[in-house]
Amino acid sequence: MLMALLLDIANIIGGLLLAIPLLGRFPVIARLTARIAPWRWLVGIVALVAGGYFLIVHLISGPHLFHFEVVGIAVGVILAWERLTGRRPLAPAVPVPASTAPGATTPDPASSAAAHSNPAPSPADLAGPALLVAVFGVIAIIVGIQGLFTPN
Repeated sequence: MLMALLLDIANIIGGLLLAIPLLGRFPVIARLTARIAPWRWLVGIVALVAGGYFLIVHLISGPHLFHFEVVGIAVGVILAWERLTGRRPLAPAVPVPASTAPGATTPDPASSAAAHSNPAPSPADLAGPALLVAVFGVIAIIVGIQGLFTPN
């Protein structure tokens, strides 16, 4: 029961952390994720352990593999990627402003003030792996909420 609750909470919190580029526009979510972002690797480890536990339990004793543990393992790997491999993270902890993105030219001071007033890129600017991870974060939130109401 406790492991199932840990898996569901790790899916929800991990999904929030992964979906920062999409959901970071909402002030409540931005404040919440800013407080827990330094602990993203710990949330990832909890998701890996809880998802791995249920993967082993359900493969050995049945009834079958559930999507909760697959999503939990994926969330754990993505969140703990930097700590596990030493490489850059798969998903940024906070959205990168377009003016400070790698390869961006130095803006003039007039546009710099506009960039500081709204530092988060719009969801329309997301592309590639960042968008994929952000959408997966929303899916992980939904799976975590579903897991809270599903009997184990």
